[in-house]
Amino acid sequence: MRLTLRTLHLLASSGFASGFASGFASGFASGFDSGFDSGLGLGGYKQMNDLVNDESKGSSAEQSKREAILASGSNQCFVCGPTNPIGLGVQFRMDGDVCRAEFTPGPEHMGYDNVTHGGIVFSLLDDVMANWVWLQGDRCFTAKADIRYRAELPVGTPIRLEGTCVKRKGRLAQMEGKLIRVSDDFVVAQTTASFMMAAS
Repeated sequence: MRLTLRTLHLLASSGFASGFASGFASGFASGFDSGFDSGLGLGGYKQMNDLVNDESKGSSAEQSKREAILASGSNQCFVCGPTNPIGLGVQFRMDGDVCRAEFTPGPEHMGYDNVTHGGIVFSLLDDVMANWVWLQGDRCFTAKADIRYRAELPVGTPIRLEGTCVKRKGRLAQMEGKLIRVSDDFVVAQTTASFMMAAS
């Protein structure tokens, strides 16, 4: 993944950092009312969305630009913001039709008895689905989500995340997310969710 000079210039000259911060704050405050907001406020998504060329939506060049924005220091998302001091630092990417990432929970992510907190598990799944939409060239928020925890996730266990789109109609996308144990490909938790595209 390369952060191009043009992307750096756009980030520096667009007031992106301040717009993202205010968008995150307002999005986070309202996120609890509408289900998790995928970690990025709509204001932040709008700022990021304005930095890319809509004419190339869904192309490799478009996805590379969006991956570069996710990897920039201006992204303060709890799950994927690389410079968030208390964040998870997950790096999302598209692999064909699947959004993928890897993560290993640490002791700071514990709920009890060396088990990863269920809220951390859901946050990971929510973001792998939301970032599938983001990397396609849209911004969204979680409208509804159902999660099934199939086993505990001990801290220190490497996992991989997979997010896919099941169906998309109008402004609504039906998504699936999986959290998979790397050692044996066991699906530790999975979720289905409805995401609403933000109005342009």
